[in-house]
Amino acid sequence: MLEDKSIGEAINSYVKSLEEEQKSDKLIENKRADKKDTGLPGFVRIADFVKIAIGLICLGEEVSVKADPGNYEISVYGSGLGIAIGKNGKNMQALEFITNLIGKRKKLIERSITIDIEDYKKKKLEKIERVAKSMARKAIKEGRKIVLKPMCSHERKIVHNALAEFKEVRTESKNNEPYRRIVIYPVGEKS
Repeated sequence: MLEDKSIGEAINSYVKSLEEEQKSDKLIENKRADKKDTGLPGFVRIADFVKIAIGLICLGEEVSVKADPGNYEISVYGSGLGIAIGKNGKNMQALEFITNLIGKRKKLIERSITIDIEDYKKKKLEKIERVAKSMARKAIKEGRKIVLKPMCSHERKIVHNALAEFKEVRTESKNNEPYRRIVIYPVGEKS
């Protein structure tokens, strides 16, 4: 009986505090409604979400976000954001997936956005291209095929495109996912 009374009192207290917040216009819902009325595009709201999420992931770190609505890209900068990137970019990839899921379900965005933290993706792309070109030169010099490590489809496409300018080699993807990899052949060698 005493328990029922204390629960009832707690509910009444909560309702009373909500009424007071509503009178003073401090409800979270009212603040969100104000933001919606200002005409913020969905992309900007998604960029704000990414900044808040990364701020929570990397507690105490300064986070700045640069949004490019034309290319649907969000670049995040700061110090100590390694945990938000994760091993091999897995945390960043997961954040991008969740952000796109929320954005599309809430009808804030129509197409997928790309998140790049501290230019990780840009640097990785440059590294993949550099390694591919180096391995192509090695295949030409040694006159034998070079097998690269397994890569996702996006990374394999980068390698194929980077080596398209090399007339002395040809590339071919072998095996099945997740072990699919690129083999670089010098021109004239058979697969």
